[in-house]
Amino acid sequence: MVSANAFPVMGGTETHIYEVAPRIAAAGFDVTILTTDLTGSLPRRDEMRGVPVQRVRAWPTDRDYYWAPGVYRTIRRERWDLVHCQGYHTLVPPVAMAACLRSGTPYVLTFHSGGHDSALRQRLRGPQHLVLRPLLARARKLIAVSHFEVEHFSREMHVPRERFVMLRNGAAMAAPADPVPINDARPLILSVGRLERYKGHHLVIDALPYVLRALPGARLRIVGVGPFEGSLRARAAASPVSERIEIGSVDPLDRQGMARTLAGASAVALLSEYEANPVAVMEALALGRRVLVADTSGMSELARDALAAAVPIDATPEQIGRALVDLIRSPEPPALRLPTWDECAARLADVYREALAA
Repeated sequence: MVSANAFPVMGGTETHIYEVAPRIAAAGFDVTILTTDLTGSLPRRDEMRGVPVQRVRAWPTDRDYYWAPGVYRTIRRERWDLVHCQGYHTLVPPVAMAACLRSGTPYVLTFHSGGHDSALRQRLRGPQHLVLRPLLARARKLIAVSHFEVEHFSREMHVPRERFVMLRNGAAMAAPADPVPINDARPLILSVGRLERYKGHHLVIDALPYVLRALPGARLRIVGVGPFEGSLRARAAASPVSERIEIGSVDPLDRQGMARTLAGASAVALLSEYEANPVAVMEALALGRRVLVADTSGMSELARDALAAAVPIDATPEQIGRALVDLIRSPEPPALRLPTWDECAARLADVYREALAA
């Protein structure tokens, strides 16, 4: 499995790898994770839950391009039966796929697509897709984490839909060891995700005064880290209800800490401009939390499947506030049938077998 990042870095793609790689190994595959290190401080050879990890340096250290020529050399140097590229949006996947083509190694790719705050990066998506298309056309399988990704990338890259496999992320999150009570008098709203503008945390800050008109005890906690933190703190400080807003993070490796944080929320919000199949939302759903999303990209599927409530992508602060109040006042959601990481890994193992037999 080749990825720009992996444990101990944790995000949506990294959580996917953290969950499926050991399960794939347990199914009888000899799995190695090949990833990068921007800092030069992590061990070149490591282990993650029993799975070997190899790291190569990547540059530049202050950007997310991840130019890592060591990925090419590692794939060419050793003999692999199959390479799985996890993610498509950095320079790591094309380098890995080029090495596979040169060495005659079959490969598959999971998109794990996401948004970006850079207007330049957004404009470059089209040319990026054109460059990637010949490499993707030669993949044994293309794996999408939502129906949205299937339609989007089939259309954008002119790849037939039958080349895709749709395989959603698991929704597992172990319940806290000790029950976390919900405070109905002081309902907690969580806005979760990396602190970037496109994630929409600022929209929840702007909506909070409207929530407080109906629910005077409500509080907002923004959970995450990222470059937009300073702007969010400034916006929160300027809000007329600044004393009700908290911004902070939970150690991504502290799974019980994250479970306690989610379990104590009356509502969880993700008003991102783009998500394929957000792991944080799936974890909130696994803990039985009410979820509000923006009606766009892969999150629209969650709303259509009645897993989450949705607001228009251009909703006003008042509309968002009203939607949060309605969600908090709604009955506790019923137990949901959600995909598990065991199911995800089992299906992925089947994809590997099909790719190897092709």
